[in-house]
Amino acid sequence: VQLVESGGGLVQPGGSLRLSCAGYRVMLSIYAMAWYRQGPGKQRELVASISGGGAANYADSAKGRFAISRDNAKNMVYLQMDSLQPEDTAVYYCNAALGRDEYWGQGTQVTVSS
Repeated sequence: VQLVESGGGLVQPGGSLRLSCAGYRVMLSIYAMAWYRQGPGKQRELVASISGGGAANYADSAKGRFAISRDNAKNMVYLQMDSLQPEDTAVYYCNAALGRDEYWGQGTQVTVSS
């Protein structure tokens, strides 16, 4: 089983990025999916989650700016991030969870800086 994130990079404040998470040897449609992030010197925190049925939840810091979505046909999960700010700088991780099964991607770096 492998989760592979992509789409990170360097963006100016106010900019946007779309992160993608691809599942290999795992059917993401049956998993609750989430995006976490870990900023410099900080603990890993939940950013957004989406159930198998498509119900989404967001951390307060992400509400109104980020949108999580999933495309079960493509076995993909996305995180659209708008109005990015320097405090959003972090490594972003994709997570799949179902009961005791849990998988993590390797992370993708997002840097917000002018």
